[in-house]
Amino acid sequence: MPQENNILKILNIQDKNIKLEENYYEKEIVKGELRHLVKAKLSYRPEKCPHCGKIYDHKIIKHGFKKTKIMLPKQSRINTYLILKKQRYLCKHCNRTFTLSSSEVEKHCFIGKKVKASVAIDLTEKSSIKDIAKRNNVSSSTVYRVMTSYYKSIKRKLNYLPKHLCFDEFKSVKSAKGAMSFIYCNADSGKIINIVENRRLYVLKQHFYRYSRQARNSVKKVVIDMYSPYISLIKEVFPKAKIVIDRFHIVQLISRAFNKTRIKAMNSNPNIRNKLKRYWKLLLKPKEELNSTYFRKYICFKKFMSQRTIVEYLISQSDVLYASYNLYQNLLYAIKTKNIKMFKGYLTNLNKNISCYLKTSINTYIKYISHIENTFATTLSNGFLEGLIGKIKVIKRIAFGFRSFHWFKTRILITQNMLAPNY
Repeated sequence: MPQENNILKILNIQDKNIKLEENYYEKEIVKGELRHLVKAKLSYRPEKCPHCGKIYDHKIIKHGFKKTKIMLPKQSRINTYLILKKQRYLCKHCNRTFTLSSSEVEKHCFIGKKVKASVAIDLTEKSSIKDIAKRNNVSSSTVYRVMTSYYKSIKRKLNYLPKHLCFDEFKSVKSAKGAMSFIYCNADSGKIINIVENRRLYVLKQHFYRYSRQARNSVKKVVIDMYSPYISLIKEVFPKAKIVIDRFHIVQLISRAFNKTRIKAMNSNPNIRNKLKRYWKLLLKPKEELNSTYFRKYICFKKFMSQRTIVEYLISQSDVLYASYNLYQNLLYAIKTKNIKMFKGYLTNLNKNISCYLKTSINTYIKYISHIENTFATTLSNGFLEGLIGKIKVIKRIAFGFRSFHWFKTRILITQNMLAPNY
């Protein structure tokens, strides 16, 4: 009947051997919850006996039905089940019985393949395992089983690595061997290559030495933060690669140093404490972005001020703050314009009044100056990886943490479409 065919289409039942019964619909209430029950029958002539392999003949006869309750995807958020009567057969060749199987459900399973496919699709979203299980009316254990069975692991090509790599780390799970896990990706496409449980140097060496020498020699540039073990790792494992310090971390180093200088000046001078505390963002802002033409009333000031005049007033209250601010702004401008000559000049010609925090940062710059030169000469950055780590933190927070690093890594790769589904 056309009506029956439409209902099968709505339920996305594609097995043509399944036919609806005359009174095919029923509803029940279990623990105060409404359920849809759809009654159907599965019957067709088998090709052979699955036990003895005899071709179907007059000695293979029908032997009643076996009723099963198969879970289907929810309809209008109501749990839906297929009450399926499967035809049973008796083989007189081997005196054994067997039941017909359907493409809608796996053998010895009562959860439909469409439900498992829905769980697999939900795993690509930023949702907790518990929420996915509740949404699909299954247990959390089923979600983990689907994660294992429906996604194929990547076969690593140990004879290939991209020319440009990005290295970074993120907070791992408690069961991991190290507090921080290591992640690296293609610097050009942003695609994850792999995630390592531990970022310790000896672990990373063991990991990368699995790649062929030709693959490691093909790496031309590696973008990192200022974590010194990464530098020694690259020099040993990737001898032909140039080290590029991520531009964000170069700016962050000097910005944090100047902010500490501001806090020290704020705590040592009660007269301008409130002003330095309230207008800290203006001090960290690039000088060329400060407004100097619009004057208005600002809190803590009795007269009309502009952003630039506020900054000029604040830095004039301390020689250390004044010298540190000028150096901070000069370095920001050199980084922005990628002028390595100007940058080096500011590192050598230092004002004696700059704070100790900036002196420490300058020493760090001098230590890594050859790698910073590579940064100024390229457009590569860790932007892809930093954004991805932000997403990893969201996945971890939504899931209220993971016990196992294996499941954590698998979930990250699934959400990034790195594991191909096999359904």
